[in-house]
Amino acid sequence: MPNRRRTTAALTAAAAVAGATVLAGAPAAHAAVVDVDYACETKIGPKSAVSPVDIKAVRNGSAYTVTMSFEKGVSDSPVELPKGVMTPRAELVLGGDASGRVKVTGTPNTAAVPPDTPIKIGTLTGTFTPKKNGRVTFTAGVLTVHALGMDAAVCTPKNNPKPSLELQVTGVSGGSDTPPPADDDGSDEQLPKTGPLDSAPALGTLGGTVLLTGAAGVLWLTRRTAR
Repeated sequence: MPNRRRTTAALTAAAAVAGATVLAGAPAAHAAVVDVDYACETKIGPKSAVSPVDIKAVRNGSAYTVTMSFEKGVSDSPVELPKGVMTPRAELVLGGDASGRVKVTGTPNTAAVPPDTPIKIGTLTGTFTPKKNGRVTFTAGVLTVHALGMDAAVCTPKNNPKPSLELQVTGVSGGSDTPPPADDDGSDEQLPKTGPLDSAPALGTLGGTVLLTGAAGVLWLTRRTAR
């Protein structure tokens, strides 16, 4: 009987450790830096440039704060742009279990931009408020550079870029919590599905259930021994 108690305790501890490991390793989203080939209409004629684009999302209550960043400038200016006169904005195209667009905007340039040099876009920020649960993708859309009181450059992706971010949304009131079915044939070319951090309470409950079950077994064995 002591051997049984030791075995039960060991199994219970192993289950608790395994539950904690899964809980700590559950990601909320999958992001990838995607090269976007922009075709820009500017006041000095058409321009083109390829820039790696990174999109991230952080949950903030019932919404998500979305950021978009560029590793390279996509256009330049024939004249110097003084500090504070250039502001970028862009649209992110939603896909998967959501549709529409999310608008993101940047802050005015903090330093003067020399003439004939690439305009640094910086980080653009916006808010995404999901209407239902499910898998949502974010893809770079039209980028606009507003400078000197006008839209100096309007840049459109021409290479049909892949999504830069895939987000698993859960916990929306009135939304379906049923996850999307897995592809059996493995032919899905979209970004890999990831589990959300929002599933953490469920995993914690599962670990707690296993723990309580183990404790109940120990109590039952103890009472049986006493008899």
